Amino acid sequence: MSAAASLHVDRLSKSFDRQAPALREVSLQVRPGEMVALIGASGSGKSTLLRHIAGFVAADRGSGAIRVGDARIQSDGLLAGDVRAQRAGIGFVFQQFNLVGRLPVIVNVLTGLLSRVPAWRSLTMRFTDDEKREALAALREVGMAERAWQRASTLSGGQQQRVAIARALVQRAGLILADEPIASLDPESARVAMEVLARINRDKGITVLVSLHQIDFARRYCPRTVALRDGAVVFDGPSTGLDPTSLNDLWRTP
Repeated sequence: MSAAASLHVDRLSKSFDRQAPALREVSLQVRPGEMVALIGASGSGKSTLLRHIAGFVAADRGSGAIRVGDARIQSDGLLAGDVRAQRAGIGFVFQQFNLVGRLPVIVNVLTGLLSRVPAWRSLTMRFTDDEKREALAALREVGMAERAWQRASTLSGGQQQRVAIARALVQRAGLILADEPIASLDPESARVAMEVLARINRDKGITVLVSLHQIDFARRYCPRTVALRDGAVVFDGPSTGLDPTSLNDLWRTP
């Protein structure tokens, strides 16, 4: 497993066409091994921020840098030349799981290895016995080992999300970014998914930044919360410090 990664975001701004800025001078530091909630109303910039950290999107020119551990992801609105290689250390858990439904669960998990195996093996999806054992171990971590050879499309939403987390474990990510991972889940499945992320953070020391709408989950599982409103950081502190007044301010219409 890769060592827990720190995260540094410096003065990040992003505008799309003629719309209002999606991010406004966002600066953020996350220490190795922290589990941090990212909250805010729809359109506040949560997903946009996570996509920039992962190196999927370049910020506006003039923005500062994003670093994950010792790796530079982007700076001055330009992605690093080796950003694809750097993404290998960043696990991304999507709201809609991003699994291939027709493939077995274990093959979906093994796709987390693609950045580490030779190109010919990644194209033919051929994996060694050791790699399969690593995938099974990751599935055991999330309580899904017994479903390893089941087609992903036959799983419930909560089960698919746990498979997506197992894929990030096989990737050996030092930082996991989870973008609204429980938004489409029922309350019990949401609880299980958050328990899995919290256990991975606690037992393996992996740094986790998770965007959430549900404040009670942020308070329960994340010691620290960062809140966005209109693309800017408006709160950064202990999750217990989110009082009713500050929460009303976050969700009020501008």
